[in-house]
Amino acid sequence: MKLKNLLPIVALALVATACDYQKNNRIKQKDLHAGDEYVYGVHPDSAAVQSKNTYTAKPELEVRANAIRENLFQGKEISKGN
Repeated sequence: MKLKNLLPIVALALVATACDYQKNNRIKQKDLHAGDEYVYGVHPDSAAVQSKNTYTAKPELEVRANAIRENLFQGKEISKGN
């Protein structure tokens, strides 16, 4: 069998084995925060208490963030949002 014929077979075998990558890596771990309202909220559909934290705005951080953006994206247009 020539190498030219063997290469697609080897490539197909690699792709097929990649589909089951880490299929046995399913360790059941105890949730340390199970039932913690601060982490999970009072109900599974509710927001967590920690996500309700609000912080005072610091305008100097906005200026610093804009300076970093300008440094990273020099000459490129920076879109707002995504």
